[in-house]
Amino acid sequence: MSARNEHQTVPLSVLLKRELANEKIEKPEIMHGQSSESKKGEDFTLIKTECQMAAADGVSTYSVFGLFDGHNGSAAAIYAKENLLNNVLSAVPTELNREEWVSALPRALVAGFVKTDKDFQEKGQKSGTTATFVIIEGWVVTVASVGDSRCILEPSEGGIYYLSADHRLETNEEERERITASGGEVGRLNTGGGAQVGPLRCWPGGLCLSRSIGDMDIGEYIVPVPYVKQVKLSTAGGRLIICSDGVWDALTAEAALDCCRGMGADDAASLLVREALQAKGLRDDTTCIIVDILPQEKPPAPVQQPKKAGKMLKSMFRKKSSESSSCNDKEYQEPDVVEELYEEGSAMLSERLDTKYPLRHMFKLFVCAVCQKEIKPGEGISIHAGVKVRDWDGPFLCFSCQEKKEAMEGKRTSDRLSSGSD
Repeated sequence: MSARNEHQTVPLSVLLKRELANEKIEKPEIMHGQSSESKKGEDFTLIKTECQMAAADGVSTYSVFGLFDGHNGSAAAIYAKENLLNNVLSAVPTELNREEWVSALPRALVAGFVKTDKDFQEKGQKSGTTATFVIIEGWVVTVASVGDSRCILEPSEGGIYYLSADHRLETNEEERERITASGGEVGRLNTGGGAQVGPLRCWPGGLCLSRSIGDMDIGEYIVPVPYVKQVKLSTAGGRLIICSDGVWDALTAEAALDCCRGMGADDAASLLVREALQAKGLRDDTTCIIVDILPQEKPPAPVQQPKKAGKMLKSMFRKKSSESSSCNDKEYQEPDVVEELYEEGSAMLSERLDTKYPLRHMFKLFVCAVCQKEIKPGEGISIHAGVKVRDWDGPFLCFSCQEKKEAMEGKRTSDRLSSGSD
């Protein structure tokens, strides 16, 4: 063998190092903390780390974080906490590889939210809940939300990414127009004599949100179809802050990030709740979940005390210095940016369940795309029903889910009873 060929040979130790580098890039370390102060006892959280997913290209792990802020009782929040994840996972086709599984999540989240709402309403309870649901697989973060709880991201490179939508009627003009077009009314509480007070609400019912799970006493134009956003972080990581409106009513996103920057997840969550209570008092359940997505080789940041107001704390997400990275490592580093993979907030199921991907990657065959029940020949209705060029194009819904779809789009009169809701 010539000297030139010897130089081209790659030692086994280098190959192993590259394999380890790949593994580290694809599997970050997830650190989390949570804190809550209860006023009504209607806030609930769901935290599951190291969940296993058997993909076609091997076993992978993912983490789930959910925040449910109930109203008019806690029944809907408890039900969503116990059933939403299973409903989402049941809507993901089997035998997908990791990339296909991640690509299927946005549609599966829509189906899971609608199924959870549909199943809960069959129980006849009038409670409702917001939901902010986060699934982390590798460096990909997928967030689905209805209501006014929110999730923000601060990547290691700096800046703020808003990963959820605010479905308060007071601030969302597009949702106000959708509800009135569907047959609902939007206005403030009338105290008599023409005086109107409080935030904008949907009537009948009086809910100040345009989207939620549950709330069977309000017209079906209050929909459970979530806003979904999916992003991919760089391998330097970032921090997620997931809070109920008790925090966001008191703190801006910038203030929330600034006051806890440099602290570990547990201490950061506790501090945010304290800051919110100090600013507004305990007017509502106040819950915070902090999730740090970090390279595995980086140790957790030490706890630091906040500096004086107006001064920024040093970021716990420092970029790795060039001296600490070998040439081989650089070959596997992704660009230091946040890549936006998916974003959609439409309330129309025909738009949300549509896909440019092969249907086998998005939906199971011969089952309802929402409730996952088997559809017999001649029973399935295309989500594109009424659109002549796509009348027979899938995916398909069962009769029951098709009725719900039409009700949410204002195509049939709601048979719900009108009743007050907080």
